Amino acid sequence: MRIFLTGSTGFVGSWLLARLLESGHEVAIPLRSASDPWRIRALLEHPRLRVIPGGWNDAEPLRPLLATFRPEALAHLAWGGVMNTARNDPSQADNVGLTLRLIQLAAESGATRFLGVGSQAEYGPHNAPQDESTPTRPTTLYGAAKLSTRLMSEIICRERRMGFVWVRIFSTFGPLDHPGWMIPTLIRELLAGKRPALTPGEQLWDFLYVEDAADALARLLETPTAEGVFNLGSGSAPPLRQTIEALRDAIDPALPLGFGDIPYRPDQVMLLQAVTTRLQQATGWQPRIPLEEGLARTVAWFSAPP
Repeated sequence: MRIFLTGSTGFVGSWLLARLLESGHEVAIPLRSASDPWRIRALLEHPRLRVIPGGWNDAEPLRPLLATFRPEALAHLAWGGVMNTARNDPSQADNVGLTLRLIQLAAESGATRFLGVGSQAEYGPHNAPQDESTPTRPTTLYGAAKLSTRLMSEIICRERRMGFVWVRIFSTFGPLDHPGWMIPTLIRELLAGKRPALTPGEQLWDFLYVEDAADALARLLETPTAEGVFNLGSGSAPPLRQTIEALRDAIDPALPLGFGDIPYRPDQVMLLQAVTTRLQQATGWQPRIPLEEGLARTVAWFSAPP
């Protein structure tokens, strides 16, 4: 399959790119000259990879290049403002229009399938595991922009007779992750012998190893009958305290942890758990990497990154 992939230099996108190339797909990616493609540098000379100069949001320069590549599918993982500090920035709305224009451009270039990546933030806080029928009540502009993009892109795909897949990712982790997220931050502090300040850790939290996440996304692209919204998580939500202790133990079981040093926020989400039955039934996917093994692999990478 010929796939136009955006967000390939990001965390999940880099793993998805590797998975698609390994499976024999031809992939084109946009890449700005000012970007640092450190996550995918080893893949840039791959014979089935085509690098298109420019950004995913540069519609007009992309038009002739995509017309030449003629993608069969668009996998859209790029998004502006993913860090917590930007979650309520009004610029989140820019992502909606840019995504819709990209879908139209891909359709004009021959694409018949669209996969977009959403977020558990579309659901907002709930006190039960979330399946695809859970009411969507986002509490951030990020979540609202993702939800708006999902609703509008589905309409465009229907009008363009494109297959439509929207994947709501919960929490992923693994090698190549952004250093500012929780697990890399804890690894860095623990490796330095620090006592990290933490909440009591009673939250029930679903973490999925990134290699499994990439495999799920690839399977959804590869399965023509897969349509609609899919949750993507491990399906298991142990107490956050247990996950953090397993992470600490992978470094040094004697290291102290500051549980209770930080109070819960007033809007603290206490349960985040994906129901993935629909994804499993559509593709046969199951997560393969247990949480403890994934944490050990992540610690090993952050201890000695390339």
